[in-house]
Amino acid sequence: MSIKETELQGNPFEIEQREWKRRQKNERWKQMLTIASPILLLMLWEFLSRTGLMDIRFFPPPTAIMGTFWEMISNGTLFEHIGISLYRIILGFLLGVIPGVVIGLLMGLYSPIRHFISPIVMALMPIPTLALLPIIIILFGIGDLSKVITIAGSVFFPVVINTVAGVINIDSIYLDVAKNYGAGKVNFFLKIALPGALPVMLEGIQMGQAIALLTIVAAEMMGATSGIGFLIWTSYKAFLLKEMYVGLILISFFGYLFSIMLRGLQKKMLPWR
Repeated sequence: MSIKETELQGNPFEIEQREWKRRQKNERWKQMLTIASPILLLMLWEFLSRTGLMDIRFFPPPTAIMGTFWEMISNGTLFEHIGISLYRIILGFLLGVIPGVVIGLLMGLYSPIRHFISPIVMALMPIPTLALLPIIIILFGIGDLSKVITIAGSVFFPVVINTVAGVINIDSIYLDVAKNYGAGKVNFFLKIALPGALPVMLEGIQMGQAIALLTIVAAEMMGATSGIGFLIWTSYKAFLLKEMYVGLILISFFGYLFSIMLRGLQKKMLPWR
């Protein structure tokens, strides 16, 4: 090896460049794997359906499902279901997350509040929100409000519990420094408790969005006249399985989309992680 080659190999800038290229190559490889797995699954499904190895009555090929998807888009029926479900999901998600974060921060910061509210949270958390749906419908009717309340109740518990855990696990040194410098309650709340709880809290929010999608499907199967859950249930009862699969694929798509959006938000808010 020549002297020049030895210098290049030991040059910090060159080493950093090679490391950066290696990381970029690994990221591209991971992205390819992420895209390849669902494509391979769909290709396998298509092959098994077309060759008769799977019963086409119950598992229509993906190309036939896509044909139904475009047909429902063309006649406008799909947009109605998507729009009403997204409205219910987003509103219910926000109504569950915002109180969950605020109450979770208060419970984590103040022991009396934690001891007062914890028994209520622990008692209600094991009860599936869907089991309370008949009561919710009696109280709020069969309109959008009952669906929104059902989603909010499902989202609230994982968010509040993770937020409490995030605050309790904040390193005590940060709390001591804030107290020693006379931080006010607002500054302490916004600059110590909230940022310190963010990593665990965002995991609870991520869990909440998945629960919201599960809840909306079940909630729209009872006492609804529109929405993706309504589409899935009525299509199943009428044995219109292509339409049913369109609804299932939509739920899967929105779950993946919301997960990516929340992960992106997490990277922006927690760049060190």
